[in-house]
Amino acid sequence: MPNTRILSLQAEHVGILQGRYERVLETHGYDGLLISSGAAPTRYGDDQSWHFQGFGPFLHWTGLTGFEHAWLLIRPGRKPLLSVYQPVDFWHASVELAQEPWLAAFELLYSESRSAPESGDISQLAVIGDPPLLAEVPGEHNPGALCGALDETRVHKTNYEIACLAQANKLAMAGHHAAQDAFLAGASEFEINLAFQRATLQREADAPYHSIIGVNEHAGTLHYQYYDTTAPTKPRSLLIDAGVRYRGYCSDITRTTAGAGEGRFGALVQGLEQLQRRLGSMVAPGVDYVDIHRKTHLGIAALLSAAELVSGLSDDDMVSEGITRAFFPHGIGHFLGVQVHDVAGKPELSPADAPFLRLMRTLESGMVVTIEPGLYFIPSLLEPLLSGPLGHHVNRPLINELKGCGGIRIEDNVVVTGTGRRNLTREAEV
Repeated sequence: MPNTRILSLQAEHVGILQGRYERVLETHGYDGLLISSGAAPTRYGDDQSWHFQGFGPFLHWTGLTGFEHAWLLIRPGRKPLLSVYQPVDFWHASVELAQEPWLAAFELLYSESRSAPESGDISQLAVIGDPPLLAEVPGEHNPGALCGALDETRVHKTNYEIACLAQANKLAMAGHHAAQDAFLAGASEFEINLAFQRATLQREADAPYHSIIGVNEHAGTLHYQYYDTTAPTKPRSLLIDAGVRYRGYCSDITRTTAGAGEGRFGALVQGLEQLQRRLGSMVAPGVDYVDIHRKTHLGIAALLSAAELVSGLSDDDMVSEGITRAFFPHGIGHFLGVQVHDVAGKPELSPADAPFLRLMRTLESGMVVTIEPGLYFIPSLLEPLLSGPLGHHVNRPLINELKGCGGIRIEDNVVVTGTGRRNLTREAEV
């Protein structure tokens, strides 16, 4: 049950969105906007549907993740109309709309039809959502310039959104602690996943993304998607990247644990932990996020040198020669909100030295970002380095020793404040 503060903040949040959307609609020449909540498509050649979680703009307004075929009509100067689909159905239960104070800001309509509500006297109507669901709806569908402007309304989080993200972090950290305990007790990946779900009280299908749970060499696959049901004879490492969705808002947290007797790998985990904290302390208004990414590579170079994984090269040379990218191939992070990789992060293409970076903006107060450096032993990336002209700088025997541990990633969720940062994940870790 949400606390009274969050309910109060949601009412404030709706008022802020009303103002933001009215300004966007006026700028782009529309006098109304219809938003579809979406619906789960049926699998091809089957009568079963994919799991449903909802369309981002609809969640941004309502946080209602399980409401298929609902509609939200935004009308400048009037209350938004929220149309909730409630069929008479003995096969499935209808989702109940909790009677919470924020609903007073809406005009409510309950309908047995999946059809969009009538738009009334709106002459210039924009409609956004999954195109197949909009086919019979009058209005201009998913206009690009308008959709881009609406994405911008999600960049600076309201106090309500930050409170939801903080709660999502708190719930997820309980799961991470349970997962670590299960790993250290000898559990399999499947059992570790169950431990996370038990602690968070969230079905995996309702999580913001499929949990990444890699033991030993599986930790070296960045988005490892399977769960072994049998624990390895010698559990050397655990990498778990898992989050919780709370009122539509996502946490995205990664932790890495060294197994018993893995002193050398454990030292690398501690080294990356220290680097991750330093990078997190860089988050502040006016900071170019790309600079944090580039500082990460210098930090990875220093760690490779200190661990004697690479020798005979300066930190700058390791970065410029691409050595650090073989150990840290992804970006330092992304926006976070009602989507794990939230929108509007890339108004321009990523630079050549950071092709997978998902966020290309100068940080501003109200943004929420992830900070997630990694250091991995991925054969397909390291073999070309080892066999190339710089291979003699790389400690192959040590890499062979450590590659069975897969890799390390440590990830926090950080709010940009007016004067610096607020680390939601570290707050929840206490």
